[in-house]
Amino acid sequence: MLQDGKPGLANSVGSGVASTALRSVRDDLSAVLLAGGESRRMGTDKATFLFQGKPLWQVQLETLQTLKPKQIFVSARIDPPWRPEDVVFVRDVPPSRGPLSGLCASMNRMSTSHLLALAIDLPLMSNNYLEFLCAQAEPGCGVLPKIGDRAEPLAAIYPREAAIEFGKALAGTDFSLQSVTCDLAALGKLRAIPVAQKEEKFFQNINELSDLKPR
Repeated sequence: MLQDGKPGLANSVGSGVASTALRSVRDDLSAVLLAGGESRRMGTDKATFLFQGKPLWQVQLETLQTLKPKQIFVSARIDPPWRPEDVVFVRDVPPSRGPLSGLCASMNRMSTSHLLALAIDLPLMSNNYLEFLCAQAEPGCGVLPKIGDRAEPLAAIYPREAAIEFGKALAGTDFSLQSVTCDLAALGKLRAIPVAQKEEKFFQNINELSDLKPR
């Protein structure tokens, strides 16, 4: 199962991580599965496509559940029929501005200090890596993975304090998460961390049917 992690990952990201820091964030964490994409390249809802024998939505929710967040949301334009009863639906306020809308709506609903975001189309993500991100978060500051100069905002941790910037971006004309996360980093509300080359696979998007085939 994907949530069991990858061989050797604990050695690359787990050493030196303070257990108290991990507990402090894990004890006050919400999580959102971002499932509001239109799946234009798939032609149908990608959440229901099978990946290693399971639909993508189940793979991602199981990964989030291993972290035991206080709340789990699913963000979408409409309430998906596959949503489990114990997962809270958060509707994108129309007109939807993609993941920005989902993050903003989830922050307005959460009762915790931090929000872990995970996109529906990142099924290679490991729960061990997400735990590593939790361990890097601090009060008032989240964690933003970066591959080179590009941020990976769809598998990141945001502090409650980021809601101000998300709201401003949603009310403006630039809905790019690259832009808003850059602003958050400049304000000290996000800390960028480089993604090691062997961890880049966790961020592989599943955008087309061919991406689901074994390689």
